[in-house]
Amino acid sequence: MYKVGVDLGGTNIVAGVINDKYEIIGRAKAKTNAPRPAQEIFTDIVTCVKGAAKQAGIGLDEIESVGIGTPGSVDREKGSIEFANNLDFHNVPAVEIFKSMLDVDVYLENDANCAALGEAMAGAGIGKKYFIAITLGTGVGSGIVDDGKLLIGCNGTGGELGHMVINFDGEECNCGRRGCWERYASATALVNQTKASMLENKDSKMWELCDGNIDNVGGRTAFDAMRAGDKAGKEVVEQYIKYVAIGTINVINIFQPEMICFGGGISNEGENLLAPVRKYVDEFHYSRYSDTQTEICKAKLGNDAGIIGAALVKY
Repeated sequence: MYKVGVDLGGTNIVAGVINDKYEIIGRAKAKTNAPRPAQEIFTDIVTCVKGAAKQAGIGLDEIESVGIGTPGSVDREKGSIEFANNLDFHNVPAVEIFKSMLDVDVYLENDANCAALGEAMAGAGIGKKYFIAITLGTGVGSGIVDDGKLLIGCNGTGGELGHMVINFDGEECNCGRRGCWERYASATALVNQTKASMLENKDSKMWELCDGNIDNVGGRTAFDAMRAGDKAGKEVVEQYIKYVAIGTINVINIFQPEMICFGGGISNEGENLLAPVRKYVDEFHYSRYSDTQTEICKAKLGNDAGIIGAALVKY
């Protein structure tokens, strides 16, 4: 029997069939085209599941279960997506809708949790009992895995590390608080920090890298400028790394995981990001004198983490 994982995003729907080695052996993709009625989106999810099964060369009767990773919060007992703002979903009975079109066991989970589970079981965290995955993307996504199980708290919404405050009375966050980690350490935050520096430093190399158009700024702009010897770019990167490190130290102090892996586009900077983060961690985290230290590394599975993790969800 095979499992299917679905990564339901604001832009794309991707379904993948995984075998018992956690390998994706068939996949299918469609545009989410949100916002639109949930029934329409789930019709396309079912079509993707069928397409992935066809590419894998298996019949629908060989699918043991389907896991769906979705943005936002889920109610696992009710089988509903409570709220997903980028899909405009409010209390959507996702499992009921899906099973009305394809009779198979269905599981729902937050997409960041799925990515963490995928990395824990098939990626960077193989063999680690206490594992945390952090994604530096539009926000700061995260998932906590304890001995192969997601740590989700009493109401299923645990593990939102991006919404711990690192700067009291800091920048306003879309969660309603101020100073959240994701307001400083996400890729979105880095872009905003880069733009602010460019406006203050009209002679910065960053302008040349963006062809003189500030709207062309991306997550790599400051890093590329730093590599070119630009002082302003170097300052942006150094400050951003401090923000990433502050949150990472908090996470280690609270959870003491064996490993933290970083995913998302910014993680592609590799050691340019991770080496200085480790330096701050080594200097300031509470357990710095312990013989056992948290390993900090880059995620391995990329976008496949969410698909594999969704397929492995079971409760």
